Amino acid sequence: VSGVRDIHADHAASHIGKAQGIVTCLRATPYHCTRRKVFLPMDICMLHGVSQEDFIRGKQEKNVREVIYDIASQAHIHLEHVR
Repeated sequence: VSGVRDIHADHAASHIGKAQGIVTCLRATPYHCTRRKVFLPMDICMLHGVSQEDFIRGKQEKNVREVIYDIASQAHIHLEHVR
């Protein structure tokens, strides 16, 4: 956007964008669940034994929190790459 042509800046911006996208998805989850939609990675949900219905019903059990933690950890990993 600002005319910077640097592969390292492009790489950092890519990771920032991925982290922001993950965080936006997590933050929007309660809103989407009120509309009976879940846009979280099902492979991670299945790993913890969580169904889409668990999110839609607003369950707060440990396995649901672990799904959120694992997804948020992916955003954190992208930020670590930027640093």
